[in-house]
Amino acid sequence: MLKENEVLEEFFGDKKIIQNVNLYRFTSDSILLSRFARAKYGDSVADFCAGSGVVGFHFICLNPQISDLTLFEMQESLSDMSVRTAALNGFDCTVICCRIQDIGREYDDKFSLILCNPPYEKSGFENEVYEKAVCRKELTLTLPEIADAAFKKLKFGGRLAILSRADRSAELLYTLKSRRLEPKRLQFVSGAAGAKPYIVMVEAVKGGREGVDVLPVLVNGAKS
Repeated sequence: MLKENEVLEEFFGDKKIIQNVNLYRFTSDSILLSRFARAKYGDSVADFCAGSGVVGFHFICLNPQISDLTLFEMQESLSDMSVRTAALNGFDCTVICCRIQDIGREYDDKFSLILCNPPYEKSGFENEVYEKAVCRKELTLTLPEIADAAFKKLKFGGRLAILSRADRSAELLYTLKSRRLEPKRLQFVSGAAGAKPYIVMVEAVKGGREGVDVLPVLVNGAKS
């Protein structure tokens, strides 16, 4: 089941995920997002910018009551790994290899929850391998494009759970609100107690009313 430069890593109990040591590998941000997002019984879930699938896979391990999971990832190598990880663990899901901007109309108004750990760096990584850089830097996908796609693919009342750099909080909230994705829950994450937050997680509702629940800062000792 493993190809060249691939390894198996534990990510939830006895579950294992396929990772390529030369490509982008998941960080603790992915696990934080899957725990921040809240499931409802029968949710139809999409994972945007799925990479090798860790956010979506971890989420269904935490929430087996969801009805279906669809992973969207533009890099064929990462999508292929997620297909094999799903087979290895017996996960029932659909994997689509395409750009977020190109998701088909058949998915319009389909999902009740979208998870997204996007590329959220605007600079840096110039000397990094391209396949890694596109997972971290806005080379092929921007925040407004993610918000536009989420609005189209969510049902009315559906939720988007997304994270970004803490210093881009204003930009994230403005972008969501301008696309009628109303922020309803917000949580900052820091690497140590009393330290400055480094990421922010937001849950926004399509067509939701104004009013956001700001949660206590989460301390992530496994910051990476």
